[in-house]
Amino acid sequence: MTIKTFMITISLVSLTLTGCAQTSTPTATPEPSAAPQQAQVEESPQLDVPYVPTPTEVVDAMLKVAKVGKNDVLYDLGSGDGRIPITAAKRFGTRGFGVDIDPQRIQEANANAQKEGVSDLVKFAQQDLFKTDLSKATVISLYLLPRINLELRPKLLQLKPGTRIVSHAFDMGDWKPDQVVNVGGTTVYYWVVPEEVPANLKK
Repeated sequence: MTIKTFMITISLVSLTLTGCAQTSTPTATPEPSAAPQQAQVEESPQLDVPYVPTPTEVVDAMLKVAKVGKNDVLYDLGSGDGRIPITAAKRFGTRGFGVDIDPQRIQEANANAQKEGVSDLVKFAQQDLFKTDLSKATVISLYLLPRINLELRPKLLQLKPGTRIVSHAFDMGDWKPDQVVNVGGTTVYYWVVPEEVPANLKK
C-alpha cells in the first residue's frame, strides 16, 4: 500500500511538471512578432524627392508654356496629388498619366481625379519614373530635383523629336531650355526634344 501511494505521488508530480513546461514554451519565442514590423518596413518606399505641391499659378504657367491642348498626352513624373494632369484634363480635355513612387500620393491623385470628374481621362500609377515607358507622351511635366533631372535627361532626349518637356524650378544642366518663365519668383523651364541631339548631351 505504501509503495503504491509513493508511485502515484511520483506520477502526479511528473504530470504537474510536464504541464508547466508546455504552458511556458510559447512565451519563449518572440520571433513571429517581429515579422509584421519587417513587412511594414519593406512596403514603405524610399522617396528620392520630397512631396511639395506645385502652386496653382505655376501649374497654369507650365501648361501655358508647353501649349498643352486637347490632342496631347501629358505624362507627369512625380505626380503628387495629380494637380497638373487633372488641371489639363479639366481645362483642355487632355489625356494624362501620372506616376509617383508614394502609394499615398497615388491614392490621393486618383481620388482627386474622381472628384473632379476626369477619371476617364487621367490615370495614376505607383511606379518608378525611370522604368516608365514615356513613348506615348507628347508633353512631360516635372517637379523633381536637379540630380533626378540630370539622371532622367538621357531618357528624355531619346523621345520622339518635338516632345515637349516642362519643369518646375529645376533645369537640365547643359541642355539649354527653349524658354524660361518667371512666375512670382519661381522659374519654369521648357524644352523641345530636338531632331538631332547635340554632341555635348550624348553622355
